[in-house]
Amino acid sequence: MARLPRLGPAGIPQHVIQRGNNRQVCFCSEQDMIAYVGWLKQYSKSFGVQVHAWVLMTNHVHLLVTPLSDGAVSKMMQALGRIYVRYFNREYRRSGTLWEGRYKSCLVESEGYLLQCYRYIELNPVNANMVADPGEYYWSSYACNGFGKVSSLITPHPEYLALGRSPKERCEQYRALFSYHLDGPALEEIRTSVNKGMALGSLRFKEEVERQHARRVTDVPIGRPRKSIVNTN
Repeated sequence: MARLPRLGPAGIPQHVIQRGNNRQVCFCSEQDMIAYVGWLKQYSKSFGVQVHAWVLMTNHVHLLVTPLSDGAVSKMMQALGRIYVRYFNREYRRSGTLWEGRYKSCLVESEGYLLQCYRYIELNPVNANMVADPGEYYWSSYACNGFGKVSSLITPHPEYLALGRSPKERCEQYRALFSYHLDGPALEEIRTSVNKGMALGSLRFKEEVERQHARRVTDVPIGRPRKSIVNTN
């Protein structure tokens, strides 16, 4: 089946995942993570992409971003991916691909869904049983969003800023969101949306995206459509 064209309109947040090929390790040391974050800062600024949340796991990366121009996320990820592969291959005396094809992404509706993505991303180390609390994991944006750590990488989204009138209040309200984990349906919706390149949001949001950009962003059930039953009585 042909891949759907990449959709990256300006002003709409995106959840991005970049995985190691065959889920192989793509961060072998702290130095690798330092290098990746440094280039993420550089290219997000160069291409006009606001980064709201991020986490580096051993074999994949999650980002929550908003492009300021159409296609900016694709340009950022291409540049970031290329320079990091060159670094990684040189550092570990290897050759060939590192990433699992092109990155995966989905558009995210701000109201009602964006903060769920924040939590999903920063809870990755907890869900992987690496730490008991997201604050224990260094390689994520949780310290910025949950405790106000200043970072030139992070740009707070308006949905985050609406959590409170002061930085302290916003951090408190944000941490309170982590007092309970995302439920099964919410997790499944986030995972399915980003893995299939579908939009994460309400039906109204999806219909609006499809109308404006002439691109399907809703999932299509697998298999033949069911035949209608005709009453012959």
